[in-house]
Amino acid sequence: MDNGASSYRRFLDGDESAFDEIMREMFDNLVFFIDRYVHDVHAAEDIAIDTFSDLVVNRRRYNFKVTLKTYVFMLGRSRALNYIKHRKILTFEELDEAENIADRETLEETVLSDELKRTVNAALGKLPEEMHTAVHLVYFEELTYEEAAKVMKKNRKQVDNLLYRAKKELRDILGKDGEELL
Repeated sequence: MDNGASSYRRFLDGDESAFDEIMREMFDNLVFFIDRYVHDVHAAEDIAIDTFSDLVVNRRRYNFKVTLKTYVFMLGRSRALNYIKHRKILTFEELDEAENIADRETLEETVLSDELKRTVNAALGKLPEEMHTAVHLVYFEELTYEEAAKVMKKNRKQVDNLLYRAKKELRDILGKDGEELL
């Protein structure tokens, strides 16, 4: 899929099932992203639903200049920041474990993997907010630097600098064990 643009065009042409495709593709990732700001998965789900509702209500607002995924994440970020402004909260929590461990072959691999995730999540939690957001968008959501820059309202060079500094700080936080991870 081209980050949802073709599905959104079909939706604009009257194909309601195309919007379902967009939601299936992006909803969970958007909730996960928004939860990093609001620290409440239920509120994050509500904000994500509002974000997708905005796509339905304001059908012609999206102008296809950026990918639909970037646009949706920009809307989600904006709504999350508005939520925070009204709630007056702003702290990060550890990342929830996103992988399904049912496919693991041994208990030992599962334990080692979980420990590695906890270590990385703890290190990510120590990063400043902007660095953490840049890492999340580029490495977890697989957005390009340009797309991440648009979501964060920065330029590409600023995102590049944030990622460079984040990697450096993560190496310092993780110590010699971090060299293998990064």
